[in-house]
Amino acid sequence: MPALTFRIDIPLVPESALGNALHFIDLLRSANLLARLRLGNQAPRMDWRLLDADGRPLPALPDPWAHYMAAGGPDGPAQALFIPSFLAADIPAIRQVVARHPALVRQIGIAVDAGQKLLTMGDGAWLAAASGRLHGHTASLPWFYMAGFARDFPGITLVPGRDWSDDGPWLSGALPHNLVDLAIALVRHAFGEELARACATVMAPDHQRAQAALQANAQQHIPATRDSTLARAIAWMEAHLEEPYSLERLAQAASVSTRTLLRHFQAELAQSPLDYLHALRCARAKVMLEVTLESVPSIAVACGYADPAAFRRIFVRHVGMPPAEYRKRHALRAPRRRWRVDVAG
Repeated sequence: MPALTFRIDIPLVPESALGNALHFIDLLRSANLLARLRLGNQAPRMDWRLLDADGRPLPALPDPWAHYMAAGGPDGPAQALFIPSFLAADIPAIRQVVARHPALVRQIGIAVDAGQKLLTMGDGAWLAAASGRLHGHTASLPWFYMAGFARDFPGITLVPGRDWSDDGPWLSGALPHNLVDLAIALVRHAFGEELARACATVMAPDHQRAQAALQANAQQHIPATRDSTLARAIAWMEAHLEEPYSLERLAQAASVSTRTLLRHFQAELAQSPLDYLHALRCARAKVMLEVTLESVPSIAVACGYADPAAFRRIFVRHVGMPPAEYRKRHALRAPRRRWRVDVAG
């Protein structure tokens, strides 16, 4: 039976506060990790898509933004819509943003009509309210927006002193720290109270818990994390990255048979040890391309590839572009021909 998937669409406009969206995705990723730790391969998961104002998926972006693009399997209908706050100097500027994006306002109305959960952060509530679908509901906003919002949308109730609200189809947060509250509430809505409580334990600040953990660790009541087959194998690969790959040597280092090692990698990482090694090598190659002036063949050797052509093929498969193109986009040092040495006369 396939694991349950809950999809969230995140439309962005030029004025969107990108940090809101990226932080929210980090929280969704943390919820997925926690669910898998507790429930294994059958754990439910959050998927997300970044969309433009017309509802079209954003084009692929290079690293590090690529990690925040669409997650999960094939596209399907979304169950929620997250509207981050946007960058506007004052309330008249907020109203101008809303007026510039009627397609997004319509998209929000369609989502509410379809029964999707709607999440807004800060002044993103203006876009949601402009859809005309939230009359009679309650929202949370920063105090300095309340008077202007109440004039624009008198049919929506604002509650002073409450940083976030969960009112039927609408989850609204006033300030950036409420992203955690929205994420936990969304997990509760999608997957139930048990997983939401687990997320709250991990995501919500708890100074007493932190102090107790430090005291217990200092008194050696919390043992070190137990060694594992996967951890031993990965540690050995990281220490022998440039050496020729040998499944037998890797299994010996992990103290298991080759068959058991393959089973662990497939069950826990859904890939082979060789694929994982290629990813480690490509990560090293990316760093060397960014910060050194070494040639591509030299970098290939430093990353365990005697054949530069094979290195290029593997790098393209894992990174999406050839090494030379990656260096052109991401190098932190200018090529030698651009260096200039001033010699005092």
